[in-house]
Amino acid sequence: MKSNAGRTHGGSPHVHRIETPLMASRSRRLFYSALSVALSLTAVAALAFAGAAVADAQSHVTPPQRGQQGFPANRPSSSGEIVVAVVLGSSGTVGSDVLAPYEVFASSPEFSVYTIAAQADPAPVDGGPAIVPTYTFEDVRSGRARKPDVVVVPAVGAPEGPEETAMREWIVEQSGSGARILGVCNGSNVLAGTGILDGHKATGHWSRLGYLKKSHPQVHWSEGLRYVQDGMITTTAGVTSGIPGALKVMEDLAGADEAERVGRLMNYPGWSLTASESIPVQSFALSDIPVGLNALVPWFRPTIAVGLFNGVGEADVASAFEVYNMSFAARAVPIAATETVTTKHGMVLLTIPETRAPQVDRVIAPGAARGEDINRQLRDWAASRNVPADAFAGADGVLGFDGALEYLAQHTDRATALSAAKMIDYPTTHLNLPAGGTSVRVPVLIVLGLLLAILIGALPAVARSAVRRRAEGQMK
Repeated sequence: MKSNAGRTHGGSPHVHRIETPLMASRSRRLFYSALSVALSLTAVAALAFAGAAVADAQSHVTPPQRGQQGFPANRPSSSGEIVVAVVLGSSGTVGSDVLAPYEVFASSPEFSVYTIAAQADPAPVDGGPAIVPTYTFEDVRSGRARKPDVVVVPAVGAPEGPEETAMREWIVEQSGSGARILGVCNGSNVLAGTGILDGHKATGHWSRLGYLKKSHPQVHWSEGLRYVQDGMITTTAGVTSGIPGALKVMEDLAGADEAERVGRLMNYPGWSLTASESIPVQSFALSDIPVGLNALVPWFRPTIAVGLFNGVGEADVASAFEVYNMSFAARAVPIAATETVTTKHGMVLLTIPETRAPQVDRVIAPGAARGEDINRQLRDWAASRNVPADAFAGADGVLGFDGALEYLAQHTDRATALSAAKMIDYPTTHLNLPAGGTSVRVPVLIVLGLLLAILIGALPAVARSAVRRRAEGQMK
């Protein structure tokens, strides 16, 4: 009688796999090696996530909610016949999308410009001073505020979220009543969320156009254009493109001569009434790595006090905060002698009084072309903190975004300044950006982070070795 041992029910031989001690040891080594790699990669990812969260938290500061009680009188820029309402979001607003078009329109006596929001509380601005709105949406509905002829819509933190429902509803109301709409940068995302862009041509920031094409295919999105005008709606490319976009609307409403005059004041590179709307098509590239690393490794970056004063130009404020907010090269905080300042054309900004200012590494003065132009009180305050006070300007005292980018290049490096300019869609071919210095902060922190990740990855091996030594000790 033959034995069935070693056969399956089908009569095929059944192979028993015998695991030798050597094979078991190899499997354990492979497992611990994989665990070590996984832990190291997880540590790197966690550090990057934490860095991005810190940078984001420093950029999105919620201002105190106290309405307009105790703030200076907040009035429109003038009594001009053409009314412009510049909208502020509840979820955080890109400051330059508001400040730069505001100065464009407010520089003409033909226009009466005010800021407006869902609530009277100071509206948060990404990386910059909160803005105290002139009016609320209900003020327009009730007749307390003049009905706008133009509505400027900036990029906000939650363009299609519930936080901005009131904004979207009010924009639809004004558009339906015949107002011109100017969407700046990713203000086009807000407009797409309202539905008023459906069937129209539009543009936005180059980094979001891919998303917008997929999420709102009913809009005819264009790239490589400074602005797109379709009927009563004008949309612009990134951030600073709001300046030529606003000048185009001004030309339509107040005439070419007035737009030409204000355009000379704004000094936007290459702008003219007849200039082409075409701009280079942008995308993320290796040259943007310095800015990306700044965003992921924000620890120990400098803190810069942006010294503000009554009468400061809106575009000067915008340039100071925008280049640092986009480059992540430093944390910029608004400092003033008092809790608020009123800009050149009447916008009220919420600041940090000098007596409550955090520790800073440097003070910059927007609007100051030379050191002697810096407000004396600001210079004295910087001296009391034993930190330098610089005129926020480029070579030969150039101001605005030109000066901001030159200053950024000088105090960081040229690559960072070029990448920041790309993020805000600002032309740089006319600039001679200095090479600047080389900061060791980011490389050192990256090396320390990698060493920490390696140490965390080594924990399984250390634990395994400790267990083995303990077992060997018990056998003796």
